[in-house]
Amino acid sequence: MDKVFAAGRAGEVRALEGIELTVAAGEFVTFIGPSGCGKSTLLRLVADLTEPTSGMLRVNGKTPRQARLDQDYGIAFQQAGLMDWRSVARNIELPLELRGWDRRRRRQRAAELLDLVGLPEFAGHRPGELSGGMQQRVAIARALAAWPRLLLMDEPFGALDEMTRERLQGELARICRETEATVAFVTHSIPEAVYLSDRVVVMSARPGRITRIVEVDLGERTEETREAPEFFAKVTEVREALRGREVRRRDRTAVPTAEEH
Repeated sequence: MDKVFAAGRAGEVRALEGIELTVAAGEFVTFIGPSGCGKSTLLRLVADLTEPTSGMLRVNGKTPRQARLDQDYGIAFQQAGLMDWRSVARNIELPLELRGWDRRRRRQRAAELLDLVGLPEFAGHRPGELSGGMQQRVAIARALAAWPRLLLMDEPFGALDEMTRERLQGELARICRETEATVAFVTHSIPEAVYLSDRVVVMSARPGRITRIVEVDLGERTEETREAPEFFAKVTEVREALRGREVRRRDRTAVPTAEEH
């Protein structure tokens, strides 16, 4: 699949080239690469916010348009995007209102999700009364409101301080275990990518291509995961993949790829 903006005109930009990837149900896949490599564009293609220039894309076996119409996915961005004039609970209820759910069902589902993200006591608060990390948890709850099979997340923790970010990474890992949602995640943080993912998809500078896919098998994520030698080994593997290098397994020495010779 390729994506070219302003194709054939002045200012043409080749955003993505030769993208070929299958994400399994229940899998957590993170996209990482240089700024401007097309990571966010890839999520926008999945969400039917733009169309590929060539190639084919399927979301849960459907066209992106049909998946959007069927509301098969939820989206969370770097900014929570909550409505200040609505309470926390009513922000979470919004996708359900759009689906025509009655008030009782909406309130029940919002209460379940507030429990899931650890904010049951803030149901009646306004977003402006919450910290940035709490707002992001509300945004995640809203994205999960209609039990989507797929969750699209574009740097949802990018604007948070490091301690809040790590805490929410743990919360997200737990939520994904409990909901079994498939996740496509974009980040610039290598440790974040490794901590959360089943696979890390490494992309090149524009036009964005998939240069390496790093498998991550660290078991259930806990705070101890961040201190494990296997975690640091995977962080090194992703870092060297971004640099276009491979890492020997025994001594973890980086060696240039054929492209660097």
